Amino acid sequence: MRMSKKHKIIMYSLLGLFTLYFLLPFVWVILSALKTESEVFSFPPKIFPHVPQWGNFIDAWNSQPFGTYFINSVIVTVMTTLGQLISCSLVAYGFARYDFKFKNGLFVLLLATMMIPWDVTMIPLYMEFNLFGWINTLKPLIVPAFFGSAYYIFLLRQFLMNIPKDLENAARIDGANEFQIFFKIFVPIMKAPLILIAVLNILLVWNDYLGPLIYLQDQSKYTLALGLAAFKGVHDLQILPIMSITLVMIIPPVLVFLIAQKYIVEGISGSIK
Repeated sequence: MRMSKKHKIIMYSLLGLFTLYFLLPFVWVILSALKTESEVFSFPPKIFPHVPQWGNFIDAWNSQPFGTYFINSVIVTVMTTLGQLISCSLVAYGFARYDFKFKNGLFVLLLATMMIPWDVTMIPLYMEFNLFGWINTLKPLIVPAFFGSAYYIFLLRQFLMNIPKDLENAARIDGANEFQIFFKIFVPIMKAPLILIAVLNILLVWNDYLGPLIYLQDQSKYTLALGLAAFKGVHDLQILPIMSITLVMIIPPVLVFLIAQKYIVEGISGSIK
């Protein structure tokens, strides 16, 4: 059913208003980070800075070792994303394309783990990682990702269930082994949902605060989220440095989302079919 021109105008106007509403805080952070101290606290408030103060970013960045925090965040984000993509794709492929004993029961058990809050497993995990000697290292933040996530496995399995069995049967007739079928046929097909999972994991890990807070003690191991929280504690009443570092932190996830938004829609629609 096609929409009339009047309905389209109303719909796009409402969408534009909602977009403006959600973008206003982001725009305010950008404008505030470019102001002087007097302009930030002026009354009535000034929307635009008289002269953009680009040096605010440099001063805030150099006030603490944010370069080290940034590198740690990149390492954790890249490694966890790689681990999730490898483990979840293999497990989902096994559940979707193979028949084996207790398959449905194991899948239900896997989904049941999603009902366990992280707060319940927090202390046992800390005790386990402490036994391994991993506390105050990045390993507790990285290694669990290589064992998969129930939610990501579910998304990939639903996507793979829609692909006809004839595809791998034809590949087997042509002489392809199981690894070739997975890596050369199904991995390219799973491009959209894999990018979706990568983006979701990047957003989750990049902004994670509680995990690094529990496992990291040395400041040289801090991630950007934990470093920003410590920075706010020191500069509680200094708005400019906080705005500047906050803006630097939210730029990478926004860029990732903008670049991959096409594949996010494809991945979600493909998993729901």
